[in-house]
Amino acid sequence: MRVLVACEFSGTVRDAFASRGHDAWSCDLLPSERDGQHIEGDALQAIRSGRPWTGEPWDLLIAHPPCTHLAASGARWWAGKRAEQDEALAFVRALLDAPVPRIALENPVGCIGTRVRKADQTIQPWQFGHPEAKATCLWLKGVPVLQPTNVLPLPPSGRWQNQTPSGQNRLPPSADRWRIRSRTYAGIAEAMAAQWG
Repeated sequence: MRVLVACEFSGTVRDAFASRGHDAWSCDLLPSERDGQHIEGDALQAIRSGRPWTGEPWDLLIAHPPCTHLAASGARWWAGKRAEQDEALAFVRALLDAPVPRIALENPVGCIGTRVRKADQTIQPWQFGHPEAKATCLWLKGVPVLQPTNVLPLPPSGRWQNQTPSGQNRLPPSADRWRIRSRTYAGIAEAMAAQWG
């Protein structure tokens, strides 16, 4: 399949599909962190243009739109950034309406579920072999819900490695926090490639 992974600079999902023989490309405004087929530029333009050099349409789109103005974790600031949020939601709608037969869009819990449509599924890293919690919503078109591949038991402490006693993410504020938090877990990427590829 011709697979476009939109808004991905890490190459994690792209490489999971490529390792299974798919013609997989990542696309982001940022350069890719690792070697591989990458389009540095606008995701919507990459969708319209099709596969580089051939123009062939994409068979599968996996989109990770930036969650800065969409995630519920930033809800206390939503009132002051309505224009930015509306722009982010327009981008989400354009991705979901893209002329691609199979689409999966992921984002944290936030306003997409109330202002666009309810998510088809919510997954957690601990369902795919990672001892961490991070609720991730999936909006799907033409692909089935993602089945867990390696469900881990909750530790005796009652919280996962990345959680503080209050349940919040333990990652401290930093200039790279957004980058670290935006990477797809390898177990989830592998499940996507195995089940949607």
